[in-house]
Amino acid sequence: MKRKRALVTGGAGFLGSHLCDRLLQDGNDVICVDNLFTGSKDNIRHLLGNPYFEFIRHDVTQPIFVECDQIYNLACPASPKWYQKDPIFTFKTSVWGAMNCLGLAKRTGARVLQASTSEIYGDPEVHPQPEEYRGCVNTIGIRSCYDEGKRAAETLFFDYHRKHNVDIKVMRIFNTYGPKMDIGDGRVVSNFIVQALRGEDITIYGDGSQTRSFCYVDDLIEGMVRLMNSRDGFTGPVNIGNPGEFTIKELAEIVIDLTGTKSKIIYEELPSDDPMQRKPIIDLAKKELDWEPHIMLREGLEKTIRYFETVL
Repeated sequence: MKRKRALVTGGAGFLGSHLCDRLLQDGNDVICVDNLFTGSKDNIRHLLGNPYFEFIRHDVTQPIFVECDQIYNLACPASPKWYQKDPIFTFKTSVWGAMNCLGLAKRTGARVLQASTSEIYGDPEVHPQPEEYRGCVNTIGIRSCYDEGKRAAETLFFDYHRKHNVDIKVMRIFNTYGPKMDIGDGRVVSNFIVQALRGEDITIYGDGSQTRSFCYVDDLIEGMVRLMNSRDGFTGPVNIGNPGEFTIKELAEIVIDLTGTKSKIIYEELPSDDPMQRKPIIDLAKKELDWEPHIMLREGLEKTIRYFETVL
């Protein structure tokens, strides 16, 4: 079979680096593009000598001119700590990055996948969330740069599809965790594990009753690859996430149990616009992609804890 040339924007990040690994294993040429704002060369260092892998340091807010068959657009800060650090840049990355990827797809005829997010649902009034739900988002809050940027990117994808017949795929990613997470990215799984391994108090924001659904990274990447290679005419959007629902307090208790830490749970004020519940309906992914997650939370946390033990 002819090797496909896949472009991965944000390829040195948490999800992007796992995707680069998977695409190379599947026999593709991979062009990894990242400005290293939140990504790290450490995540792709083991790939730099691979003749089928190329790294380009580049910001997706500027056009990129390469030849490719598939484009995975993952470039954007994805944790509140990082996307709130420079909210204007975050919004530009989502919108201009999407436009530049779509322009490249239009020129080359490549299929392009947008890594959207469950954050487009905001603090949902419908639970669990189907793809048809349009969301409840604060357009002027501190999280809006990310939420609204991703919503605008979805708009661009479908407008390019309708206007220019660009071959698009849109996936909405729910909370994902696993090895290569940044120890300081501020996400709940990495926060709890790092605090537990260091013997520090585990910080819960709010009373811990808010819920999340946690998908292990290998399951997520499998869903992403299946969506990219799904049937012609199927655009999504499609939810990719684990429908198992846990309170934040339950997550903290599982991490304490698995690490054997003597850490205590402490509570602090809930940040503005933090959603109270998040759980995907994945019927569409099951139907169109024959996909559902297989790694349950405790198993995935064990793998993730082992990774953090090696980097701390």
